[in-house]
Amino acid sequence: MELKVVALGGGTGLSTLLRGLKHVTDDITAIVAVSDDGGSSGRLRVEMGVLPPGDIRNCLVALADSESLMAELFSYRFTGTGSLAGHSFGNLFIAAMSEITGDFELAVKRSSEVLAIRGRVLPATCDDCSLGAILADGRRVMGESVLASYDSPIERVFLSPADCHPLPEALDAIEQADAIVLGPGSLYTSVMPTLLVPGMPEAIKRSRAVKVYACNVMTESGETTGYTAQRHLEALRAHAGPDIVEWIIVSTSTISDELRRRYLEEGAEPVEYDADALRAMGVGVMEVDVSSQTEIVRHDPMRLALAVAEVALKSPRRR
Repeated sequence: MELKVVALGGGTGLSTLLRGLKHVTDDITAIVAVSDDGGSSGRLRVEMGVLPPGDIRNCLVALADSESLMAELFSYRFTGTGSLAGHSFGNLFIAAMSEITGDFELAVKRSSEVLAIRGRVLPATCDDCSLGAILADGRRVMGESVLASYDSPIERVFLSPADCHPLPEALDAIEQADAIVLGPGSLYTSVMPTLLVPGMPEAIKRSRAVKVYACNVMTESGETTGYTAQRHLEALRAHAGPDIVEWIIVSTSTISDELRRRYLEEGAEPVEYDADALRAMGVGVMEVDVSSQTEIVRHDPMRLALAVAEVALKSPRRR
């Protein structure tokens, strides 16, 4: 029986996981945050009134044939100084398809067909909502793209309006899943927005799937400065409840001194973890080297996908 995996999040983290998962199983459902308000996505959101397509496009490309000309085309970003500068072709395609069909969800499905992807990509909600945060100093601020720019740590995040609706198809996928994966990706601006959609955390808790959190390899300046894996888990539980995660994947990677210095200059560092403390929090701990180190530090797609598969085999779907 093929492993049914549901992955939630956004940004580069989710697409990285999907690039590996498509070599492990074809039964993949990506549930993607749609609260982005920066870059090309933010411009299209303002100018055309469509939901931000950027993270959706990244996931579609990740699940497509990597040698596909269409996948390369969807990733192409216009240069120059005109009105197209900075836009990716894929974002424009999804925005145009949304106008043609009059339905963002249908636009994503049609785009999936064009790319002949493995699996499915679904927006977490088709309602127009924005991400906000309550900072530690009590300020309430709005805008996903600016949440990490304040000098006070993030205390909580929220969606506005709060009563957005999850896609029934997404809830069905969660119910049928063998494994549900949160992350990797920016904790507050990629992973959390999917869990803030009403009904989503409840569906995850009801599912008999094993619930896995792929913890980030590096902290993010202004968003998770100084966070350990334990604090990442605490934040997830504070927003979505204590039963949202059963396993956590943490990286045992040793970061090179050069990369460590470069990240420290940007206010980031490796995410430290205490395996005993995590187990005391009631989760299983998968310790594995899942990083890829080039000029940046990220998860290696295949190593991460295989770790997810191993956790799923350790905790088969409860029937």
